[in-house]
Amino acid sequence: MKTKEELIAEFVEAGKTLYERGYATGSAGNMSICLPDGTVAATPTGSCLGRLDADNLSIVDKDGNLLSGPKATKEVLFHLAIYRNNPEQQAVVHLHCCYCTAYACLKDLNKDSVLDPITPYVVMRMGDVPLIPYYKPGSIHLAEDIGAVAAGHNAFLMANHGMITCGRTMNEAVCNAEELEASCKLFFVLRGCEDRIRYLTEAEINELRK
Repeated sequence: MKTKEELIAEFVEAGKTLYERGYATGSAGNMSICLPDGTVAATPTGSCLGRLDADNLSIVDKDGNLLSGPKATKEVLFHLAIYRNNPEQQAVVHLHCCYCTAYACLKDLNKDSVLDPITPYVVMRMGDVPLIPYYKPGSIHLAEDIGAVAAGHNAFLMANHGMITCGRTMNEAVCNAEELEASCKLFFVLRGCEDRIRYLTEAEINELRK
């Protein structure tokens, strides 16, 4: 098992690499990770993912009470909802990256699974990606709706807002975020070719899920 210090170092590095590669801008987005003592390290409110300080993170308990550091992001509520309802997950990444956010602004998405698979990778890494209805950022209703579908899922799209991915490790959560952004980008790259897209068949999807 990794130490608290090792996990926090990975957390800070993940924020830096997401920022440097353009997945996060300004103070948009937030992350969290579960620590060995049962507490959660989260990005402070208004912080930039590219400039996180290992000694100045928000440490909260599983109920969201601040234990040390600056005030946590107001969206830590949905991070905690994921941990409560899907205990296998140990890290959460929320980003407003370009293609996921653009895709989340489209009307009439399938709320049970927003992406019709055209490559194997979202199916293999994340499976179905539920759509969470729009609420004001930080709303308790976001946490309630995400918590209600958290079990069995490790990626979500929030309408008119952005994306969330999670994983058993911070690296897994980040990889899922990259894969979801790439898959949403494909949708826009293929605009105008809709009648020529070959979607994966149900049999092919079921084979991947096995």
